[in-house]
Amino acid sequence: MRTTGARRSLAWLLVAWCLTRLVLLLFVLKVYVFPGPDVTSDVSVIYQGWYDVLRTGTFPQDDVTWQYPPAAALAILSPGLLPFLPYATAFYVLVCVTDLAVLALLAYAGRHPGRSLRGAWVWVAGVPLLGPTVYARYDVMVTAVAVAALLAGARHPRAMGALAAFGALLKIWPAMLLLAARRPASWVSALVTGIAVTGVFALVMPGAFAFLTFQRDRGTEVESLGALVFHVARHFGWEGEVRLNYGSIEFLGPYVSEVSTGALFLTGAAFGWLMLWRLLARSFEEHTVADAAFVAVLMFTTTSRVISPQYMVWLVGLGAVCLYFPGSRMRLPIGLVLVACFVTVLEFPLYFANVVASDGLGLTLLFLRNGLLVAAALLAARALWRATVPRTAPAPVPAQPTRTDETPVST
Repeated sequence: MRTTGARRSLAWLLVAWCLTRLVLLLFVLKVYVFPGPDVTSDVSVIYQGWYDVLRTGTFPQDDVTWQYPPAAALAILSPGLLPFLPYATAFYVLVCVTDLAVLALLAYAGRHPGRSLRGAWVWVAGVPLLGPTVYARYDVMVTAVAVAALLAGARHPRAMGALAAFGALLKIWPAMLLLAARRPASWVSALVTGIAVTGVFALVMPGAFAFLTFQRDRGTEVESLGALVFHVARHFGWEGEVRLNYGSIEFLGPYVSEVSTGALFLTGAAFGWLMLWRLLARSFEEHTVADAAFVAVLMFTTTSRVISPQYMVWLVGLGAVCLYFPGSRMRLPIGLVLVACFVTVLEFPLYFANVVASDGLGLTLLFLRNGLLVAAALLAARALWRATVPRTAPAPVPAQPTRTDETPVST
């Protein structure tokens, strides 16, 4: 009976995945047009332009929109594996295949004794909530590497370290998967892999590290937490503007640099909290590495100067791995993240014009989405701390000394 039930659940997983991904493909291939701005232009214009440059053996050093570590070149070049398809179509097909590979990993792992298929359901349900944008960026590919790293962590620490390092060279954030890794083999493997891959790119392709300058010079993107200050300030006479800058729609004008610095301060505070947690944590369970990775990426995403819609798929993937472990403390924060994914597709691309205009609808959607992320981050951090950091026992009350010089009172 248990085997029959498991097969039925897997069948429903596959059916749900096929139906939802067919809808996503129909949108990105423009069989049907999704309302709002065209989310596929990043692939057909920007990615394909980078592809043409990368094929010459160099990075796009003169393009400030190239803000990615060197291994990102592999994702941009990957449509070349399907030369019989146009670049954009090949890219969408590869993202879809990668999406299926993540489901396969989670479903295979979830069938083991003491594991759960809840994680696979989180992935199946969470990705389409973000709309076609999720297939029009390479973040699903990065998330696949991160999911594989976390699933490998318990039994294969070297594989986890190597995958985390490779993921970090695709898009930085997978480096945080190593936060709770306790085996030295993970860190050694990550270091060796990082040095080796970085060295190859530095030797073979000029401009491998130009992204560092371009990333440093970014401002406050209109969907970020800090941007709420200017969305409100525009209604009280703030004299700044909204325009395309460094590849995203950002606020420019008075006090933007101060708010951007404030966002960096919040990110630094989050990093400090994570380091304090790592020093004080004592109770590590099998799900702690995944829980800690989810908390770290959630905190850094929430405090970032930029919260692009595709960033949410990182949290969906890490949340899926957390719920693969039945003992994970992250159920409520993951639920909030899934709701935030749905609100995200409303603010971009559906009502992005309202967001850019800072009108009532745009403000409501941004406050709701970012509020959900803040709540999820605070609840997740609290749950991680309480599960791993021992509480300080109250000091014992000293016993009252017996007075030997007192004479008993006779009655």
